[in-house]
Amino acid sequence: MSFAARALALLILPLGLIASPGHAAPLSDEKVEELSRTVLYGDHTKQRAALAELVARQEDDVLPTLVMAMRYRRDPLNLIPQAFNSLADTEVSGWFDGMLWQEQHPEVKPHSSYKKLKLELFDRIDPRFQNFLGGDRGDQANMDIRLEEITWGGVRVDGIPSLDNPDLIAAGDADYLVDDDLVFGVEINGDARAYPLRIMGWHEMFNETIGGVPVALAYCTLCGAGILFETEVEGRDEPLIFGSSGFLYRSNKLMFDRQTDSLWNQFTGEPVTGPLRGTGIKLKIRPVVITSWAEWRDRNPGTKVLSIDTGYVRDYGSGVVYKDYFGSPDLMFPALVDETKLKQKDYAFGIRAPGEAKSWPLEAFAGGAVLNDRVGLSDVVLIGDAATRTVRAFDRGPHSFTKGTDMDAIMDESGKSWQVTEDALIGPGGEKLARVPGHVAYWFAWNGYLGG
Repeated sequence: MSFAARALALLILPLGLIASPGHAAPLSDEKVEELSRTVLYGDHTKQRAALAELVARQEDDVLPTLVMAMRYRRDPLNLIPQAFNSLADTEVSGWFDGMLWQEQHPEVKPHSSYKKLKLELFDRIDPRFQNFLGGDRGDQANMDIRLEEITWGGVRVDGIPSLDNPDLIAAGDADYLVDDDLVFGVEINGDARAYPLRIMGWHEMFNETIGGVPVALAYCTLCGAGILFETEVEGRDEPLIFGSSGFLYRSNKLMFDRQTDSLWNQFTGEPVTGPLRGTGIKLKIRPVVITSWAEWRDRNPGTKVLSIDTGYVRDYGSGVVYKDYFGSPDLMFPALVDETKLKQKDYAFGIRAPGEAKSWPLEAFAGGAVLNDRVGLSDVVLIGDAATRTVRAFDRGPHSFTKGTDMDAIMDESGKSWQVTEDALIGPGGEKLARVPGHVAYWFAWNGYLGG
């Protein structure tokens, strides 16, 4: 849109955002901050005048502030999107669209007052948010993600409480579970554990030691991904302990470690703000499987399972937590996604290998399937069943495998049967092919963070 057309658009806005862009005097940074604060907190008359001045200034550095205002400011006359559209030469209808536009335009840098205003707003929600972004932690130079794309997820710090060394019970005592309940199944050094999704959806994190290995399961319900990380990090005396910060980034959970209050990208296992950012730490991923309680229990009769007595009062009934979200094709929070291959909330199973990450549609495992493929320099075999959201991946060495009679065994190219266990494929002569870490997630998360 030409400058003259922009000016005309301002003059004919139906709600009266009248300004004269061609004759506006330059505004000081202090004045821009004052006007921005008025947009966020002032009465509607003052807000209208402030928006007019900011639009007349014709600088895009206030667009991130307007996006923030679209979410937190009551705007019955829809003035804020109008101002945004005039400055950005676009058409957004509200905060969700504004966030998507912002993700598409990383070249737009926020005004110097943006951080101060955003932290003031977050402080009103929970003063503990300052632990993550206060001081120089929230400076863009000290972050690996954009401050303007960090958004509040609707809860305070630890509003979704982690389960730290929770009580476990024997499989035979888990009378609260039904056979088709889905569980996260983990086995390390012979120690098998089951963590039902109907409980973990309320907590999104556990910190545990399984088979002598300190681990944390980070479950981002919004992106459908439960990822098991080792929490012992070279150079640190104690394992890291994680919680839910209450923040999101592109519809993905930002977790935090309790030792340093650094924020971490849940999907990549890397710190993105705080003292641990820039240290080169990347948490090692361990295998985890989603499967039915019946399947896990039958394969691992000695398994322990999470007790329903967590110490918290929640409705842990089957299919209760996030029922509407899981049943909808829509995202609750904005994130760009390429849907040419899959729809944004189609499930996919993915593996990260050195130099490459690759995912497969869960529907490829409909009816039970064995897929031979390659990721990076690794030849892998994937064994899965879409009905229970179950996929296990293994190194396949020189072999090519096909389905056996059930998911407990597969056949190699010579017709020999290999046993499928939680940590390896075991051949007829006792030879082993190791399990390869991987996990299920919605397509938008794979696509947005690892390119699919």
